[in-house]
Amino acid sequence: MSKPISRKMPEELETFLKSFRDKRKKFKYRDMISQIPAHNGKSLTIDFNDIAQFDTELANQLLIEPEEILKALNQGVYETLKVENPTYAEKVRKDLRGRIRDLPDKLTLRNITTDQLDRLISVEGMVVRASELKPMADLAAYRCSKCGHTTTEEQAGLFLKRPPSCESCGDARGLELDEKETEFIDFQLLRLQELPEELPPGQLPQYSDVDLTGDVVNTARPGDRVVVTGIVKAEVEYSVAAGKLRVFRSRIHCNSLESVGKDPEDLQLTKEDEKMIKALSIHPSSYERLIQSVAPAIHGFETQKEAILLQSVGSPRQNLPDGTTLRGDVNVLLVGDPGTAKSEILKYAARIAPRGLYTSGRGSTAAGLTAAVVREKSGLMMLEAGAVVLADLGVASIDEFDKMRPEDRSALHECMEQQTVSIAKGGIVATLNSRTSILAASNPVLGKYDPYRNIADNVNLPIPLLTRFDLIYVIRDKSERSHDEQLAKHVLELHRKGEYVTAPPVDYDTLRKYLAYAKRITPVLTKEAEGRLLDYYLQMRSSGAEDMITVTPRQLEGLIRLASARARLQLSEKVTEDDAIRAISMVQRMLETVGIDVKTGKVDPGVMFGRPLSEKNMLGTALDIFRNLEGTGKREVEGKVFVDELVKTGEFAQDEAQRMLAQFSRAGAIYEVKPGFYKKL
Repeated sequence: MSKPISRKMPEELETFLKSFRDKRKKFKYRDMISQIPAHNGKSLTIDFNDIAQFDTELANQLLIEPEEILKALNQGVYETLKVENPTYAEKVRKDLRGRIRDLPDKLTLRNITTDQLDRLISVEGMVVRASELKPMADLAAYRCSKCGHTTTEEQAGLFLKRPPSCESCGDARGLELDEKETEFIDFQLLRLQELPEELPPGQLPQYSDVDLTGDVVNTARPGDRVVVTGIVKAEVEYSVAAGKLRVFRSRIHCNSLESVGKDPEDLQLTKEDEKMIKALSIHPSSYERLIQSVAPAIHGFETQKEAILLQSVGSPRQNLPDGTTLRGDVNVLLVGDPGTAKSEILKYAARIAPRGLYTSGRGSTAAGLTAAVVREKSGLMMLEAGAVVLADLGVASIDEFDKMRPEDRSALHECMEQQTVSIAKGGIVATLNSRTSILAASNPVLGKYDPYRNIADNVNLPIPLLTRFDLIYVIRDKSERSHDEQLAKHVLELHRKGEYVTAPPVDYDTLRKYLAYAKRITPVLTKEAEGRLLDYYLQMRSSGAEDMITVTPRQLEGLIRLASARARLQLSEKVTEDDAIRAISMVQRMLETVGIDVKTGKVDPGVMFGRPLSEKNMLGTALDIFRNLEGTGKREVEGKVFVDELVKTGEFAQDEAQRMLAQFSRAGAIYEVKPGFYKKL
């Protein structure tokens, strides 16, 4: 049983603040308090372990009955500051706070039970909502309309509390709030959700609202991972029909807030870990060993596994002097037949990335993927982060990418190129960071991938979105006896043994640490690498290249990202010529699979980035034929005649000619003047 709160508690805490010495025998908190005026500060951060070292009973009391002790701590900070700087102490007296950090145990939101009510706890989670900053009444002043006397009432909770009656005349009905005499503090409401990696399978994520006051407001944004230290309170729930409910929900009154893990590369690694990682990187076949260690339960897919590794580390982000940012994240799209382990690859990529998140496009909206503005029960407008914001500086795996509604899918355009999410709604105009690598999976339109149709006809995705992917891979379920036999043996062995058929060269935990460490590397392009990439780009751009049409600088930037990511993966400070050759090889391999124009059988990047050259030629031919049929008199052209003329050229089959007519009509190039007859606009 805890001892009652002593009336001398402020003096005891003041003694602690003035007398506590660190390992170097310096007055730790006295020196920190003396620096508060220099930074226009309003709080003092105190390590819980220091309080426990000073007085164990006091530390236990702080955990069990925190409210009174924290008030006493605020008073102790004020008294100590008053000795150092009385003028500043008086100026910030009502805002001065003592903030506690580094509690011995950190809870998860799932572990907050009724046992923690009214106690001081520390909990780690992810900020998914943040309200606008609002002034909140701390000490409300009520003026009596009858006698003019002002009565003050200390406030707690979200709802305004008024005094029962006037202190002077006792009148209870004539009290009116005096805003000028009321003392306000800054207030913000956050919603904290448990971390994705801590979520048990098949369960909804737990969340809790967090009240922020004073100088901790605006220190966290949606997508940040934070440790909140505060007091757990029970908040009453309301029902429109029944009024107050017996069921309450927990709420945390924040005392201190620390942002942790903003950067995945900040993962704490021991010296032994770093030694092991460096030894792994200098192995003669380290690159191949890393590829073999990705998703060992899935047979094959070496090319896709390499892409996932490059995506997990990415390339350094470039910030130009004018504020322009060049993205370093690599976006990958997998298009394949059902049952080819696309979803498993996506889930593994989300797990192995230093920060990863898996979601499905079928059940995702634009708000769920990017950001939204929602109105809380209290009336506050809150900015809610979506999947790509929560996965900031990591990988967002989006399954069933083609099942999203077009308006929801279009919300990703800005995110995938500019690395931001902009929102303007409910009076809130905001831009959130979404420095996220997108790994998407899509099924073919007809159920199975049709090799006789171009990629744009096989997937239900617009061309502008396709161009934002650095790598696109087609995974086909082809019936080949040798491959089928190997795959079947792999699956059977996996189920029989209950473990990997062949142990991966690098285990899962080591691989995650390796990737986190690799993200710290900032490789620089060498002249040799620049020359290779330039030559390949100019070759692709050359009008004399028979088999290709032009590509854009976006694809050149993609090559640079891939080459830099490979250098990172090898812990190299330089992007070498070999890195550039490998990046070019990956892009060329992609072009030779998804960049083939099925009409000509030749590599044509226009298949992915617009229209293939053959289709453009066919369009030109069709337009010329229509103009000839119109003649100089611009007469009506019968649709049947136009189709027959297209077929006569030998370039069009009957169904292709019919589609061309329909395409012209949909595009508005021609219009139907009467049934079966058309004119050109």
